[in-house]
Amino acid sequence: MVLRERDVRICFVGAGALGSTIGGTLAKGGADVWLIDPFQAHVDAINAHGLRLLEAGVESSVNVTAATGVADVDGVADLVIVLVKSYHTRAAIRAAAPIIGPKTVVMSLQNGLGHEDILAEEVGRSRVMAGKTYVGGVLLGPGHVRAGVVGKETIIGELDGTLSPRARKIADTFNACGILTHLSDNIMGTMWDKLFINVAGGGLTAITGLTYGGLYALPVLEQTALAAISEGIAVAQAAGIAIRIADPRIAWNMASAGLPAEFKTSMLQSLQSGGATEVDYIHGAVVQWGARLGMPTPVNSTIVACVKGIEFARTDYPGKA
Repeated sequence: MVLRERDVRICFVGAGALGSTIGGTLAKGGADVWLIDPFQAHVDAINAHGLRLLEAGVESSVNVTAATGVADVDGVADLVIVLVKSYHTRAAIRAAAPIIGPKTVVMSLQNGLGHEDILAEEVGRSRVMAGKTYVGGVLLGPGHVRAGVVGKETIIGELDGTLSPRARKIADTFNACGILTHLSDNIMGTMWDKLFINVAGGGLTAITGLTYGGLYALPVLEQTALAAISEGIAVAQAAGIAIRIADPRIAWNMASAGLPAEFKTSMLQSLQSGGATEVDYIHGAVVQWGARLGMPTPVNSTIVACVKGIEFARTDYPGKA
């Protein structure tokens, strides 16, 4: 049986650059999509003029419904995709409770590790699926996104590794709408592989303020990045995670593949915009897993400390000059 796209109602909790890119592409392909985001101007622009997607120099306008909260959603969702900043995950899924029905699947496509545990605590582990995506997006303005979808893989899977009917239905819907999606019977391994790529540049660019052009030009930073990735690989292997990336240089090369020299990591963008970073879910995940296993992770621990120090420097604290 061929599954139709409209068999699945999909609500994105967090519709910034990435949520809008994926949600807009699904809507363009015929899926029933709602974009939920607190950015009022973004929501208003989408509802008034459609979501404008710019990819490879071609712009299109997609009719998709947006709202600042779930109260406006008609009924429950079949799939809730969480794409908020990591530190907002718990609050976001609690706010989404009215659209979570008995058969609703909740899935994170966020960077880093630990989100699935938070979601499971809030809605029950049996409802939760995991995923990682290499799709990219940049918010150009309210209702306007530069999308990077073509050829970019998304991988989803059940936490227990089963290839369930619900996972297949979601993958079929994504593929039918133009999001290249594969099922994984080892989604934890997939998540760790993606984590290594985030570890390659996230914290170091946040600390130094460098774009990828600078990061990849300075050998001492390359060596530090490789050391941080190596710690992550060692921790994953000790935890019995079946990873594909066992050479840190592979993750280092993948991190910059196809990206311009002026590319800024999300962690750097967060600091430059005055926001908090997701360092606890990226480098911090390596540190936390290492601590559970009794393994030291000095490079990632230092990166976490430095990023948190930069965040703290923006606050008022005793003795601040």
